[in-house]
Amino acid sequence: MKELSIYYDKEGDFLEVRIGKPTIAYFKDLGNDIFERVDERTGEVNGISIVNFRKRIENLKPIRASLQKKKELIAA
Repeated sequence: MKELSIYYDKEGDFLEVRIGKPTIAYFKDLGNDIFERVDERTGEVNGISIVNFRKRIENLKPIRASLQKKKELIAA
């Protein structure tokens, strides 16, 4: 089972949710201050970052993002 890590920087108003161990990654801008964290080696989405997170909560704006799950192959 992969570990879920959540980090919030109050001063920067930045939330990051990461799945699995830290990897070298880049961020893909999804618009509206939401970014996917993409593993450079595998191309898998392994997290999401949200800028201006507190402002979103105060204004009750929904945060929507879909993360793709890689299909695991099981040897028979």
